[in-house]
Amino acid sequence: MGFIGDTVDSIKSIKTRQLLSQAITLGMIVTSALIIWKALICVTGSESPVVVVLSESMEPGFQRGDILFLRMTKEPIRAGEIVVFSVDGREIPIVHRAIKVHERGDTKEVDVLTKGDNNDIDDIGLYAEGQLWLHRHHIMGRAVGFLPYVGWVTIIMTEKPIIKYILIGALGLLVITSKD
Repeated sequence: MGFIGDTVDSIKSIKTRQLLSQAITLGMIVTSALIIWKALICVTGSESPVVVVLSESMEPGFQRGDILFLRMTKEPIRAGEIVVFSVDGREIPIVHRAIKVHERGDTKEVDVLTKGDNNDIDDIGLYAEGQLWLHRHHIMGRAVGFLPYVGWVTIIMTEKPIIKYILIGALGLLVITSKD
């Protein structure tokens, strides 16, 4: 009986070590993703270096589901640039083109007016009440590149949360049941 008891204890020990190893692996994956994200923030100077186009307002240049890569530098925004901005009172950033730039002579700061390429009017109606221009603190970054359609994964998971939970559950199950 001693041999069987030792074998059972050995199997339990191996299973515990496998589970612990898998938990550590999952933790390392999550930590690596966070480190990469923070590194991108530092390198690009943008608080959100990657965004997904969520509407058709920038067609035909950018389609819904395109991923944009952002960079923020100290140079003033110029008319014609694609910018991503956040507005007080709105949670989701907006991707539109700077159509007018007003440079203040005393400080050299710029005020920016934006518009979606596929929209008929400028964005003043999207800004906070009484706001006519965007200021530097509203601009999250300038578009410097894009990947078409890759952002649809994000859109689908946002619009249909059940898919997100199924995907997270499947990935978790895959990590737990993997033999390596």
